[in-house]
Amino acid sequence: MADLVQRLVPDVLWELFRRVVPPTEVIRPQGGGRRRAGDRETLAAIIFVATSGCTWRQLPPVFGPAWPTVYRRFAQWSRARVWARLHRVILDELGALGELDWSRCAIDSVSVRAAKGLLTGPNPTDRGKPGSKIHLITDRKGLPLSLGISAANLHDSQGLVPLVRGIPPIRSRRGPRRRRPGKLHGDKGYDYDHLRRWLRSRGIRHRIARKGIESSQRLGRHRWVVERTVSWLAGCRRLHRRYERKPEHFLAFVGIAALLIGNRRLTRIR
Repeated sequence: MADLVQRLVPDVLWELFRRVVPPTEVIRPQGGGRRRAGDRETLAAIIFVATSGCTWRQLPPVFGPAWPTVYRRFAQWSRARVWARLHRVILDELGALGELDWSRCAIDSVSVRAAKGLLTGPNPTDRGKPGSKIHLITDRKGLPLSLGISAANLHDSQGLVPLVRGIPPIRSRRGPRRRRPGKLHGDKGYDYDHLRRWLRSRGIRHRIARKGIESSQRLGRHRWVVERTVSWLAGCRRLHRRYERKPEHFLAFVGIAALLIGNRRLTRIR
């Protein structure tokens, strides 16, 4: 079991996680009762659920904590925004090492079917079946910088402003923190003049394909990185279909997938 936990939660990820996890609350100061399940084993179980796509009840007992304990801890950490904070810490580490390329970022979205829950809607590209949509912005290397979710019938253009505003101030190798890309690439779903004006007002150059004027093939020479990141997110099988009733739980799994992408890059360069 120790080898499995070590593989799912390597030392680098564990040290970063300890910086953002809330302190443990002592419910029984007088002692007694069962010993609290370890955070590292619980985190490994959550990552196993995210990557394997199994249900909470199918969680193997090899991790130690029972599945209700793992789910309860997942819900608590999601409410405390642990996954978003851990993703930001990983981005800070990558930025400090000069691994983030802000010169050319890309924006895109992907729709997934949804069984139930809030923030779902008829998917116009999937015969009106209920679904949700994942929005993301990546740097030039494909590392996720900003994430969001919505109903599947929300137009892509409505996600641009919240995503750009949602980029956190990230450390740089030299100089102050940075949160604005030098240039933003997008497909024809973002072809609106008010979005171009909004980007220009914030000093962000744009390269958005224009409907009926140019094809998306030339733009794809630079925008393929975000398509690759979408395939990386699909490596977390829990995102193949949305089963979570609560939007914050679905967003938590998206955040876990993104931080795992960043942690793989961080592990390779250390």
